[in-house]
Amino acid sequence: MTRFTSFACAALAALSLMAALPAHAQDPGPLKIDITQGVIEPVPLAIPDFIAETADAAEMARQISDVIAADLVGTGLFREIPPSAHIAPVTSFNAPVSYADWKAINAQGLVTGAVTTDGAGNLTVKFRVFDVFADVPLGEGLQLGGSERSWRRIAHKVADVVYSRITGEGPYFDSRTVFVHETGPKNDRKKRLAIMDYDGANVQFLTDESTIVLSPRFSPTGDRVLYTSYESGFPQIMMIDVGTVTRRALPVPAESMTFAPRFSPDGKSIVYSVASGSNTDLYRMDIATGQSARLTATPAIETAPSYSPDGSQIVFESDRSGNQQLYIMPANGGEAKRISFGQGRYGTPVWSPRGDLIAFTKQANGRFHIGVMRTDGSEERLLTASFLDEGPTWSPNGRVIMFSRETQGAGGESALYTVDISGRNLKRVPTNAGASDPAWSPLLR
Repeated sequence: MTRFTSFACAALAALSLMAALPAHAQDPGPLKIDITQGVIEPVPLAIPDFIAETADAAEMARQISDVIAADLVGTGLFREIPPSAHIAPVTSFNAPVSYADWKAINAQGLVTGAVTTDGAGNLTVKFRVFDVFADVPLGEGLQLGGSERSWRRIAHKVADVVYSRITGEGPYFDSRTVFVHETGPKNDRKKRLAIMDYDGANVQFLTDESTIVLSPRFSPTGDRVLYTSYESGFPQIMMIDVGTVTRRALPVPAESMTFAPRFSPDGKSIVYSVASGSNTDLYRMDIATGQSARLTATPAIETAPSYSPDGSQIVFESDRSGNQQLYIMPANGGEAKRISFGQGRYGTPVWSPRGDLIAFTKQANGRFHIGVMRTDGSEERLLTASFLDEGPTWSPNGRVIMFSRETQGAGGESALYTVDISGRNLKRVPTNAGASDPAWSPLLR
């Protein structure tokens, strides 16, 4: 008998769901994807429209099913069997599964669910995942609660559970992206900070078009964003609260050009670049006290720092060897070790949340690439190639990279793309205008 365990319920706030997965689950059986393979045949899934258990929940049930399918199919690891091929419609959530009917259409996995609304703006979604060939449920059923406004988040959470149970990977659909929203011609491009769901939905603006903004970066808790602003006439680091959209300049010396900020893993300090004449060095600042410490002191340009997940090291780009290369040093400064040695120039390194890889931008032979390498510089792999690919950012589970790509020509426009770390499944993220400088949030709370 499948047991349902409730997530903590957010009755009013659309973005305040909490997750508490069961501590144990059944043996997932043979339905398992080994995503370390180079070529993967997508697993066929059946995702019938969720059952509306109250009269006014029918449209929301259909929309939730659509988002779940889009999340899973969008990974390139799954293929949805169209509803027109289903032999027997699912009319009751509690009815026994007719495994033979789903085997007949070659479904390997089945996701069923039901949606209930209470007339007061709240909804409940319950669901199960089944291994069709093994005739067993995958783990326990779950129930999620929230406001009707949070239906997309609930759908992403359902997809996260399905994805994790089949792949063994951590979830990433219930997350957001902050980016630079771009409009207007290339010689008069208007830029403002925007935030959206990871899949391009629910776009909201954090700044207006009055000043240039660059390089937004999420805090470890996803509630604050660092970015570079030209509001004062020269680059200066700002911090904005995502919930209240209040912003403040960080206490850096007057007239200093500061840029490329990034939070430490504990969110208590930031690392950033300070330009002085032709020289640029890295600094660390304690957010609470405003006290800063210089981390590098060379005649080179050193920028784009990124912490390791444990906060013990920093990877950054520097031209101290003659052109842009990647280096790693202790988080408190000290001797830096070069890790990139291929042909071309390397920049914008970002440490994976898993700690095993570093993503980067590489320019070589007139092309730009997004690539990954081990933290010692070994096993370099280029995942993309185009006129201009840059600015990688990691999904919360360290499996997917988002970046910006600009098309060639006077009217070139930037857009956001994602790619799996295997180099598979390159696809564009839908936005209603030009977009660049993405930063992926941690999983929402």
